[in-house]
Amino acid sequence: MSDLLNSLSDTDGTAMPISVESANPTIISCAIDHSNGNPVTSETAIAITANPTTIAPAIPTGGNAYAPGSTNPYLVYLSQLGLGSRRTMRESLEHIARMVSDGSLDALNFPWNELRYQHTQAIYTHLLETRAPATANKMMAAVGRVLKEAWKLGQMSAEDYHRTIAIERRTGQRLLKGRALSAGEVGAILSVCCQDDSVKGCRDAALIAVLYGAGVRRREVVALELEDWNSADCCLTVRRGKGDKDRTTYLDDGAAAALLNWLAVRGEHKGTIFHPLRKGGLIEMRSMSDQAVLDILQERGKEAQVASFSPHDFRRTFISNLLDAGADISTVQKLAGHASPVTTARYDRRGEAAKRKAVSLLHTPYIRNGL
Repeated sequence: MSDLLNSLSDTDGTAMPISVESANPTIISCAIDHSNGNPVTSETAIAITANPTTIAPAIPTGGNAYAPGSTNPYLVYLSQLGLGSRRTMRESLEHIARMVSDGSLDALNFPWNELRYQHTQAIYTHLLETRAPATANKMMAAVGRVLKEAWKLGQMSAEDYHRTIAIERRTGQRLLKGRALSAGEVGAILSVCCQDDSVKGCRDAALIAVLYGAGVRRREVVALELEDWNSADCCLTVRRGKGDKDRTTYLDDGAAAALLNWLAVRGEHKGTIFHPLRKGGLIEMRSMSDQAVLDILQERGKEAQVASFSPHDFRRTFISNLLDAGADISTVQKLAGHASPVTTARYDRRGEAAKRKAVSLLHTPYIRNGL
């Protein structure tokens, strides 16, 4: 990162290097060279100093890094996010903090309130060199939110805040990630589960049926509780999904049957629907982790000899299948729990076949004379 910042110039061609002073790893210097290559003097250096007692207090006792009362803008920002978003944004901010400080500072101890426009612009430039514009924009959005908390906490002025976040975002389009699974692939995965007549086979079949039939995220499926299932209407209530939103989603007959089979084995005790299993099929009365979901899918996919896929690909498949069946995008958006239909459209993996099918609905009234 230091090499990038050392080579970055402003509109006048003046260099704006940022480097970590080896003598004190808690100091980041931003030196603005106005002399066209001459050494930067101490008078032109702006020091960014991490003060753990005022900027980055220690993690509160009790192991809760997001406890109320913290004056660290990084912690205040993360405390407002759901678990899934918190993990993603924490990783983004951790990467940026270590990138800028050459690994000497983590996100918790990084002096976010001392960032200025030349810093954020340099960070964004570097991110664009290694990541897709959408990813870079999301990471910079996290930085912007931390800076907003710093401003609200009185750690930077309104003018400094607005100048620092005033970078021009770039847009771009990349090939869509992930894929939609075919009906044959889903059938093969469920088949290997059904052929396994153990408790694990029953649980795995229900888990996959819910992921595929309801389009829920993996952290949502492990959070589902018995009281969230309405057998009369064949619906599930997803509580505190992404964006802290509740929603109702429905299961088709096949997915409902798989879930009911598992519930008969699981029993009627309160708690999460899906549980981890011990050897011998003994059910542990606790919730599964989202990592366990990934492990199960990889295991069953390998058994079914299905090409690599992710848990989120079931969600992409759910959305693509509904759109292909003629469901309007507004309804699909609500079932998926998206804030915008634009997000829902990004999950569409129907590909060229869907385009050909759409065009076949048109009629061009062309009649050649004499024929």
